Amino acid sequence: MRIVGAVLVLLLTALAASAQTDNAPSPAPGAAGKSAAAPAAKFRKPGVRAATLRARSGPRTTPSAAPPADPAPAAAVSAAARKRAPAPPAAGAPAGPARDSASPTAAAQRLAIQFDLAWAGDYNGLINGELNDKTTAAIKTFQRNRKFKETGVLNTQERALLAALAKAKLAQVGWTMVEDSVTGARLGIPAKQVPNRSHGKTGTRWSSPQGQVQVETFRIRDPGTTLASVYEQQKKEPSTRKLEVNLLRPDFFILSGMQNLKRFYVRAEFKDGEVRGMTVLYDQATENIMDPVAVVMSSAFTAFPGVTGTAGLAQIGAPPRRKVEYGTGIVVSAAGHVLTDRQVIDGCSVIVVGGYGDADRQAEDKATGLALLRVYGVPDLVPAGFGDAPKGADKGTDKAADLTLAGIADPQSQEGGGAISTLAVKLKGDAIEPAPQPGFSGAAALDASGRVVGVVELKTPVLAEVGAGGAPPQAALVPAPAIRAFLEGQQLAPAAGRAGPDAAKAALVRVICVRK
Repeated sequence: MRIVGAVLVLLLTALAASAQTDNAPSPAPGAAGKSAAAPAAKFRKPGVRAATLRARSGPRTTPSAAPPADPAPAAAVSAAARKRAPAPPAAGAPAGPARDSASPTAAAQRLAIQFDLAWAGDYNGLINGELNDKTTAAIKTFQRNRKFKETGVLNTQERALLAALAKAKLAQVGWTMVEDSVTGARLGIPAKQVPNRSHGKTGTRWSSPQGQVQVETFRIRDPGTTLASVYEQQKKEPSTRKLEVNLLRPDFFILSGMQNLKRFYVRAEFKDGEVRGMTVLYDQATENIMDPVAVVMSSAFTAFPGVTGTAGLAQIGAPPRRKVEYGTGIVVSAAGHVLTDRQVIDGCSVIVVGGYGDADRQAEDKATGLALLRVYGVPDLVPAGFGDAPKGADKGTDKAADLTLAGIADPQSQEGGGAISTLAVKLKGDAIEPAPQPGFSGAAALDASGRVVGVVELKTPVLAEVGAGGAPPQAALVPAPAIRAFLEGQQLAPAAGRAGPDAAKAALVRVICVRK
């Protein structure tokens, strides 16, 4: 019996040991036995299976043979990552500046939206770059009229449609920014509606042939002149005026309403005892065209150009510059000196001369708007031949000189190309008409013999930059004598060079500015 009892005890002990072995976790592949599995069991975290530990330990050489990993830990990590990471924008998400953004670029974008909404006839208010409730309501009106969802924020498709509509309106009325030489104010006019120009009482008058539309500037500088006094006078004179809108601010006022059978709109600004303003008068039959124009004219009007303040567009600052901008340069020495428009390279972190590589900035002149660059290690550069100042374009007269511009247009306007093109223009004073397309900043102005008689400066108006983009940039000429003086100040003498359009084209290069 004792022997039988001993045998039973041994059998029970063996069975218990076997059960413990069956319930123990399997060692990792490649483990050498119990001694190798012990460290893994020692550092194993509760709730994490052996397969997960194997996955963390390193890459598996035979994934198909490995047991499937537990998806729970990975799912938890993924969920946590999703909470931390910002959600990606959905397709067609609203594209536009944030309300609280104070950057110049965002302000210009908001200003552009307001201008375009005004051109579309959906916005009637101050165009000041503030995305306020009135702007939001105008956006909803634009969306509702075109069967879009009324969100109050423009998505990419809607913004493109609005810009295209505004651009068409600009072209329809012949929108042009002009300098009034009588009052010194700067204003936009619908040139197709008011083609006739004449002298006004204290300013300049533009009108249609039958007088349906009239625009007149005025200037008041009598002793004791105040904005309030002119405001009261304009409200009552002429006596047939019936006010619908009257807005008085410390430095400007706006009046609008009916005058006989015409609608009128007055905007005036005050500075240093002087009031400068404009009056727009138009038949009710032209309201569909002129109502939006009058709103834009009011905000585009700058009585004292260059003066910042709440009344004018100058408060928004300079138009935002492109990250990559293209211009034209003129080779002026065989040593690699290149002349261009200073605005082209303003604020550039990298300057490249197309086909020749990086360029150094050698000199700038704010007075003339010229800049001098230099590229090194280029032995085959041929400088342009310079002539004298263009003749027959005296300031203050209607005389004009015929010139040919040679430059390299922006790649966007020539399907990514870099071809040199020419344009016949008129020079009136120092203004070039018509203004060339972008890319011609720094282009060469050639006389009849093909010699360089000046450099083109393109100055994009604020309205054209931040509005619908339809108004062309203004172009001016830096004449040859100013160029000679600038180069001589850098110990360079303009080369006589070969004459002729082909020789001038051979001296042109593309200037590329890259901004941060």
